[in-house]
Amino acid sequence: MNASFDDLTPDRILDAVEAGMDCSLTGLTAPLPSYINRVYELQPVEGERLIAKFYRPGRWDRAALQDEHDFVLDCAAEEIPVVAPLALASGETIGEYEGLLYSVFPKRSGREMALHDNEGWRRLGGLVGRIHLAGAERDAENRLHMHPETTTIPEIDRLLGGGFLSRQQAGRFKEVTGRIVDIALREFQGVELQRIHGDCHRANILERPGEGLMVIDFDDMVMGPAVQDIWLLLPGHANQSRHEINLILEGYEQFMDFDDRQLRLVEILRAMRIIYFLSWCSTQIDDFKFQSNFPDWGSDGFWQREVADLEHQYHAILRDERLKGGGIF
Repeated sequence: MNASFDDLTPDRILDAVEAGMDCSLTGLTAPLPSYINRVYELQPVEGERLIAKFYRPGRWDRAALQDEHDFVLDCAAEEIPVVAPLALASGETIGEYEGLLYSVFPKRSGREMALHDNEGWRRLGGLVGRIHLAGAERDAENRLHMHPETTTIPEIDRLLGGGFLSRQQAGRFKEVTGRIVDIALREFQGVELQRIHGDCHRANILERPGEGLMVIDFDDMVMGPAVQDIWLLLPGHANQSRHEINLILEGYEQFMDFDDRQLRLVEILRAMRIIYFLSWCSTQIDDFKFQSNFPDWGSDGFWQREVADLEHQYHAILRDERLKGGGIF
């Protein structure tokens, strides 16, 4: 871990943002919950409060961060409710201080959306459709491409090659992930990838009283299949959520066409997300905060549970393969 990232003091935070924004701040530096980055609420001497985000070194380079900002700004230009980064005094949205990259955002708050009726699901679908319409305007060349060849297979190789699993668990893990990948490679053939949010679960969609819905946290944006931003909203597995899927797509297709064949990817993408998270965790095991949050990570009992979850997910994929034959997906 970069020492300057671990040792961000209030004085350094204030110096960075005052220089970058060419403004004066009070002494407020209130840390906000975020494991990945370091995020602080700040108060200018004049004006509304700001949120400063200092990016974890080694996760995204400047070009990848710029792809994220471009996507959010493209959404804002289409009047989609997002929290766009502010321009710094340099005119750019990404600043650098002592080797750390950072950005500044206006403070926006809200509460997690409550779903009480069918119209709520349609609203969600319409919002995602608008985001994807903006996302289709151009590609994000420096972001991950969500595809089994470019993400999942390297992640599996990392976990198996890194010695994180015992021999017994490694064998089970290799077998089940190999079967999942075989199906994923077949089902991803011909699937169009575009800019998507990537982590579009309901906690990242806030309700602002009197204003409506707002989408936050584009940190995991990728080039991926549109259905990724749909299945994360569902209350359960695809075969249990057909009613909600239909409502979401009613709203979505008011703005953007949807290829129904992508519904076959839902349980595959769920498995890919499990593998992705395991691989990401393996890069964090030396971080003290990670060790505190995940004390059991890497133990034999941990891997028994994770492999069992993947085996369960593999059977969910097989179930959808059978449903596909009946024309349900």
